[in-house]
Amino acid sequence: MNARRKWRELVARPGLVLVPGAYDALSARIIEAQGFEAVVAGGYAAVGSLLAEADGGQSNMRDYADHYGRICDAVEIPVYVDADTGFGGVHNVRKAVRAFEHAGVAGMFISDQVFPNRCGYMPGKDVIPVVDMLAKLKSAVDARTDPDFFIAARTDVLMLDGIEAAIERCQMFLEVGVDMAKPHGADTAAEIRRVMKAIPGPHMATLSHAAGKAKVTLKELEECGVTAVSFPSAALFAAVGGVTRAMQALRQNGDFSAVENELVPLDAYYDLVGMKFYNDYERACMEEGERIAGRKPAAAE
Repeated sequence: MNARRKWRELVARPGLVLVPGAYDALSARIIEAQGFEAVVAGGYAAVGSLLAEADGGQSNMRDYADHYGRICDAVEIPVYVDADTGFGGVHNVRKAVRAFEHAGVAGMFISDQVFPNRCGYMPGKDVIPVVDMLAKLKSAVDARTDPDFFIAARTDVLMLDGIEAAIERCQMFLEVGVDMAKPHGADTAAEIRRVMKAIPGPHMATLSHAAGKAKVTLKELEECGVTAVSFPSAALFAAVGGVTRAMQALRQNGDFSAVENELVPLDAYYDLVGMKFYNDYERACMEEGERIAGRKPAAAE
């Protein structure tokens, strides 16, 4: 089963699927190695890892396509990604869908924020008119060449106009033909139940460390019938914490003895990055070259 069909199967089956967020290819490989069935990759983590900046929409579609492509190449599990606002108008959205398909992602979601996208509590966060968002979503649906490519829509209008306005937008999003629609900011069990009752299709919750303490437990999400929950910033924050502690130990003590248990052994790292495969494959290629070269007569001088 390919990654896109696998993603559709995951969001359609009963039970709660845990989807950690990767900030690069190596973190995605770690997530896969721990047995998770899918990974999410978003702009917040991408901009943090690539630029060491807060996500204010300063990265472009090609940057994201390259970044997501490297993540997809590193794992076999589905990769579900953030397409921000679609990076512009309907023509930009069309290009984004094609680029992300080519990168190998299993699915993507588009937000109705104004361009450029702003994450967290940055000033100027607002939403576009619903007609403009519907046009973008039509462009996205029309642009996909693989019917298994999963397209979702997210609205940020809840924080401006309330949950009923968010639900109304999501209902219209589904009429365009997207596979899932959700209001960002519906974070309590009661809000999630209200949303799921009014909006058909699967519901994917988000538990971001960037948003502070979660307002709902995994048990409550499963009881609500939520299909999946993403943890978009956990790996990024863990990496920042781990590297910070290691560098503090080196600076203060002149060695890593205080954090030795946090540093993976060399053999474990080589297992993670596939060193044995690289060596075995290179040896096999050399042996084939030697076999072919050895059976040919030497060229006349």
